[in-house]
Amino acid sequence: METSSTLTYREHIEALKDDLDFEEQGDRLYLYHEDDEARLLWAFHRPSGSHPVQVGDPNTDVAIMAFNHSRLGALERYHRLNPTVISDSDLRRHIRNRSRMLFRALVDNDFTELLDVLAFAPVFIDLACDQMINGRIWNEEYASPLRASQFLELAHNHLNDKLIEGVIHRLRPLKHQTFDEAKRLLSELICQVQKLHSEIKAHYVDEFERWMKSEKLHPLQLIVLTKQIVLLKESHE
Repeated sequence: METSSTLTYREHIEALKDDLDFEEQGDRLYLYHEDDEARLLWAFHRPSGSHPVQVGDPNTDVAIMAFNHSRLGALERYHRLNPTVISDSDLRRHIRNRSRMLFRALVDNDFTELLDVLAFAPVFIDLACDQMINGRIWNEEYASPLRASQFLELAHNHLNDKLIEGVIHRLRPLKHQTFDEAKRLLSELICQVQKLHSEIKAHYVDEFERWMKSEKLHPLQLIVLTKQIVLLKESHE
């Protein structure tokens, strides 16, 4: 033990807490300590969250503790995580609650990081689907139709009405959009039409048709949009 022989690791960490350089001392003493117990305690007590290297600790107990107390973003956290924790279903249970919180944030973003995490660790698709269905929708950022389609392709074994509804609720609604904004979106959809999931195309066909009925559009504007909607509809059918 590198601490005083009369102190346990926990007691020594508690004794250092009032020092201005507490975290620096702790990192120096415990970050690469040979004793798993010391590293485990430091992953828990480190004041600014566990150190990034601890998430990849060779001891899975330390790695799990560090993952759960880390402040890293989701993608980096999973990239750094000891791969044994990801591959072992029993070990994954110990990070499930924290993972649920991470995926709750990922599905309410633009889906970029969500797709990156699932590409790296597809075993978490069940959590992603769970949060897509049950997670609270904040819509701080909307998913793009293309990324929403990519998610539905990844989740093809989990598809049901609730999951599709959860994805669609995270797309930017047409309501309150101007004609130019709606026209631009429709043009983007046509350009990407071969890459869009059938459920996404069907949604936008219905969405645009409802939007056009509710808006006071010039007949020429209706003609422009209707021609493109026909293209979107035909690609869906």
